[in-house]
Amino acid sequence: QVRIVESGGGLVQPGGSLRLSCEASGFTFNAYGIRWYRQAPGKERELVAGISSAGLSTNYADSVKGRFTISRDNAKNTAYLQMNVLKPEDTAVYYCNAALLWSDFWGQGTQVTVSS
Repeated sequence: QVRIVESGGGLVQPGGSLRLSCEASGFTFNAYGIRWYRQAPGKERELVAGISSAGLSTNYADSVKGRFTISRDNAKNTAYLQMNVLKPEDTAVYYCNAALLWSDFWGQGTQVTVSS
């Protein structure tokens, strides 16, 4: 059974940091690219960051470049999103996505709220 579980969200003050985790099971994790998306209230889901299956290539939305870092540990079937210098506009539900050709899996999301 395929399972993706995000964790690590919460309430943080502006300028603070959080690290999100994406734990996967039920599929060959190291064959899949991983992406983090986010969706704020009233807005469309947007791509935040992506990492290739072996972790050799990453990409970021312009809005998070220099502040967020995506990584993965294939031995633990887990991906991460380190978020630094958080801003109120980073408030959203963050989703982990695993994708390979026609195969596409999603987690349930974790809430990140940046507020003083």
